[in-house]
Amino acid sequence: MPPLPEPDSGARPRVSARGRLRTYFLTGIIVSGPLAITIYLTWWFISLIDGWVKPLVPASYLPDHYLPFSIPGLGLVIAFVAVTLLGFLTANLVGRSVVEFGEVLLARTPVISGLYKGLRQIFETLFSANGTSFRTVGLVEFPVKGTWSVVFLSAPAAPDVQNALAPGGDHVGVFLPCAPNPTTGFFFYLPRADIVEIAMSVDDAAKLVMSAGVIQPDDPHARIQAMAATLRAARGEDAPAPAPQRTEA
Repeated sequence: MPPLPEPDSGARPRVSARGRLRTYFLTGIIVSGPLAITIYLTWWFISLIDGWVKPLVPASYLPDHYLPFSIPGLGLVIAFVAVTLLGFLTANLVGRSVVEFGEVLLARTPVISGLYKGLRQIFETLFSANGTSFRTVGLVEFPVKGTWSVVFLSAPAAPDVQNALAPGGDHVGVFLPCAPNPTTGFFFYLPRADIVEIAMSVDDAAKLVMSAGVIQPDDPHARIQAMAATLRAARGEDAPAPAPQRTEA
């Protein structure tokens, strides 16, 4: 007589309808929330640029004057073309002469000259093709020894600062952002030997700071697998079993 089959000890736990509904709702929030916020911010930015640029263009040159509806993003396109054309003209000899003449006028204007020079240095550092600011992430011991904070490496110290700190040394400027607002923080110079550079992108480090460590840099495939596992758990399904391996006799 064949032996009776043993009862299945790994019975699937039953999930109530309320639990499934809650899981579906939270999963929907995870999927739709970032998408909705991204669309809203993109639309707000396009509307903002349109509100700035369109009043500067004569109405007869705008398609909105002839169409019964408004075309969103037209001001953004005009601004992009205008800024690109300005950069092209500035790269030429005539454009450089005009820019230098304007800078001379601004340099002779009190208050405005200091503001313009400071803003220009910031923009040249951030948007220059060969700029090095905020492209490397590191760790430093702060605020006390044994505790580590995420920092963004800036440019090396200027020769005057370098000689004042330690002649012949290698100091680099670092920016330590505050959580959850990374636009505020502390800037200081440290010896390069005291900075531990890590292989993390600036975007991932900013997310880490803004979320106070909740959002960790991970693989997007792992997030998809975790979401699929949540859906399977809501449906009361078991995780797929690994495929059996063949063994040769």
